[in-house]
Amino acid sequence: MSCVCHLDYQLSSRRNERGVALVVALILLFILTLLATSGMSMSTAELVMAGNEQFHRRASDAAAAGIEAAIVHLASDGPFAGELAADDYVATVRYLGDEAALPQSSADKFIGRHFEIESMGQAARGASDVQIQGVMVLSAAGGVTTYAQNGSGLADAGAPGSGR
Repeated sequence: MSCVCHLDYQLSSRRNERGVALVVALILLFILTLLATSGMSMSTAELVMAGNEQFHRRASDAAAAGIEAAIVHLASDGPFAGELAADDYVATVRYLGDEAALPQSSADKFIGRHFEIESMGQAARGASDVQIQGVMVLSAAGGVTTYAQNGSGLADAGAPGSGR
């Protein structure tokens, strides 16, 4: 009879061990599922962040393009104040004033006209960037529009460095 009792005890402990192994396997499977889910959500978040950075870079490039367009407009069409607009930027040019005493200018024949350009660029997902640039445009003072060489200037035969 002692043999039968010993056999029952071994069978019941093996059944308990099988149940414990199943519970441990389920816990490990649950932990692995949590790790995989969190890894996927982190990679999705990183993808969205990279996209946002790309859109911000496009907005910054658009704002820089607005600054460049305003500078080209100032250089080609002369001084003005107002707005320039395109699909992805709005540039505002403000006249700040004149500077008459320019360093190393030729006897007050030039004045510096100061402007401030503020450009706001926009891109998808609400990305925007604002850039501000100061610009000085040299203009003729006193309404003079053309200049001519007075005499021969440095091309004179006796001038140093003329090669003669």
